[in-house]
Amino acid sequence: MSHKRIPKHKAAMAVGGVLALGAAAILLPHASASQDGASDGVAAAPKTLKAGDASDLATRLAGTLGDAWAGAWYDGEDKQLVVNVVRGENTMALKVRSAGAEVRWVDNSMAELEAGAGTLTSEATIPGTSWAVDPRTNKILVTADSTVTGDRWDQLESTVEDLGSGMATLKKSPGTFRTFASGGDAIFAGGARCSLGFNVTAGDGSPAFLTAGHCAAAGDEWSDQQGGRPIATVDQALFPGAGDFALLTYDDPATEAPSEVNVGGQTVPILQAAEAAVGQQVFRMGSTTGLADGQVLGLNATVNYPEGTVTGLIQTDVCAEPGDSGGSLFTQDGLAIGLTSGGSGDCTVGGETFFQPVTTALEAVGATLGDGGAGAGDQAGGQEQGAGQAGAEEQAGAGDQAGAGDQPGGQDAGAGQDGADGQDMQDGAGTGSGRHSGQDSGLSRTH
Repeated sequence: MSHKRIPKHKAAMAVGGVLALGAAAILLPHASASQDGASDGVAAAPKTLKAGDASDLATRLAGTLGDAWAGAWYDGEDKQLVVNVVRGENTMALKVRSAGAEVRWVDNSMAELEAGAGTLTSEATIPGTSWAVDPRTNKILVTADSTVTGDRWDQLESTVEDLGSGMATLKKSPGTFRTFASGGDAIFAGGARCSLGFNVTAGDGSPAFLTAGHCAAAGDEWSDQQGGRPIATVDQALFPGAGDFALLTYDDPATEAPSEVNVGGQTVPILQAAEAAVGQQVFRMGSTTGLADGQVLGLNATVNYPEGTVTGLIQTDVCAEPGDSGGSLFTQDGLAIGLTSGGSGDCTVGGETFFQPVTTALEAVGATLGDGGAGAGDQAGGQEQGAGQAGAEEQAGAGDQAGAGDQPGGQDAGAGQDGADGQDMQDGAGTGSGRHSGQDSGLSRTH
């Protein structure tokens, strides 16, 4: 971890060079802006945008369009922002085109979709369920895990049907929604293991880091080694409720806390926090499964965990497993997006994973992203390694240690899947769908 001295010869990656990615190959729906009689050629073709810029533009347009706003998503292939406009709002469509986004006509406004989500909250808050607005389908995506059966399934299905035709889609997930317990490095308290998310600077100027809020229930003092001396203390935490995040301050005020993510053998500089955009390609780093990637499926998601309901999350198709909770969700160009909360499935069969938005967590705890230094640090396991060492060795030191699982209070939510000993975790760290061996030269898509 970053409380160790960082060898000067271990340089951090340059954002543009080392993060060499293949084509995203994410094909998102397209719709002609001339549907419903709107005129083509009124404005220039949609602008080519980075995902972060597209998210900023979407935020501005949401405030401009009012009742005509129905959400937006990022077309990763064409690098354009697609904005849903309620059918018939031609004047608002012109504003969207003038701003450089593509128009897609839809029937459900965002206000109507959010009202539908409110009905689900009041009528179907059932453990093992989640919902989020999916702008690509202009519907609410409702998901139920394998525990939702019998009367509970009937209640959920009936509530979805009562929303009306074309308002929601209901699907089953084969896994079980649970909290996962890494910026990639493992942290420990009692019998629980979680992961460091992002190094930050607390409001009083002291070095600190963010992780998942449900991890804080395991104890106030956290170590970077199983049974090791504490290196950080919980300062603030929230779970369940309007988020899943915690701020831990380093016990040593001289701790170096570089703003970066350790991806196994290399580091990704984190430049700033940013809002997620539906359709955006994202990467997750966790101490159990390593590096995985996927895309954002929905925003402002509600998840009903066994421990309680959490709102305001990001829904993705990125895999995760126990031990990954608190880990970093980020982009190829160094934007901090989220903290791993929980979900269903694993990195063999896939599944849904939910993330706490970093921007919301930072605002709530009064922190800012770390110093942006170029150190290669954050070595959990207490080892300083050179840039030439195999990433698999570094990743093993970072998190593949014996632990009783990631559930607060020392309960192992994933022991039956991942094994209770560190050897099982180590053997799986570089294999399987959605996982990344630290021996690779940089980030790469896994599916």
